[in-house]
Amino acid sequence: MNPQAEFTQAQIWWLAARPKTLPAAAAPVLAGTASAAARGHFDPIPFLAALLGALFIQIGTNLANDLFDFAKGADTAERLGPLRVTQAGLLTTRQVRRGMWTAFGGAALFGVVLIYYGGWPIAAIGLLSILAGIAYTGGPYPLGYHGLGEVFVFLFFGLAAVGGSYYVQVGVFDSSVLWTGAAIGSLAAAILVVNNLRDLATDAKAGKRTLAVRFGERAARIEYLILLISAYSIAIVRAGSGGQHLWLLLVLVTLPRAIRLIGLVFRATGKPLNAALAGTGRLELEFSILFGIGLLIG
Repeated sequence: MNPQAEFTQAQIWWLAARPKTLPAAAAPVLAGTASAAARGHFDPIPFLAALLGALFIQIGTNLANDLFDFAKGADTAERLGPLRVTQAGLLTTRQVRRGMWTAFGGAALFGVVLIYYGGWPIAAIGLLSILAGIAYTGGPYPLGYHGLGEVFVFLFFGLAAVGGSYYVQVGVFDSSVLWTGAAIGSLAAAILVVNNLRDLATDAKAGKRTLAVRFGERAARIEYLILLISAYSIAIVRAGSGGQHLWLLLVLVTLPRAIRLIGLVFRATGKPLNAALAGTGRLELEFSILFGIGLLIG
């Protein structure tokens, strides 16, 4: 049976974009923009350009992963995660490659708007983000295959995305925003930890040496716990640094979800971890929104 018969072309490309990962792209832009707005700087044009640019980079990275993981043998019929369109035969490698460059091209177009507001620092962040999105699973030294995935996510979906979103609004960097980026980046990296924990066996067969493959399931679960503790610790410490920051404790509303997710990650293996993956994405988005509201009220 032709697998394409089950889906329309629009549905196939929607699957390829992996919409459940998109909160990881939106969250740092929301947090960075809220940080700027709390200081009296907000312009909807660079905000929308940053948000759409980040979403296109995430989609381009997802398509690159789909393409390069299939080429390297990491995506097989044994895959436990959500459907990958190349491995499933829904799209050809040529189609996915074109889609990848189209997504990165869209990000570059929005980047032009951001460069108008932020100048060369934003150009550098945007270019490096696109290159990193490709290098995560592609190129001569794929980051994800050498245990550097969490570092990549923390830097680009945390520090760079939050700091860049702040900079295009304010025009200067602020060290306090890097702490915000660290909190959001920790949660983004936690999403990847769940992904790598779920795929540990198939990644090991394909030679994909993630941290979960290198150090095992227990270490991956502890890593997840440390990343979530880090995010909440940053919010609590910043809340304690002055009265105007006390509203950052709003993020504690999400703590019950975080505790449930930690329990799931520590007891589940294989496909049940897909629920933890989606849940951690929602946690990051909710945390970012509440963190931003806390900054604005404060």
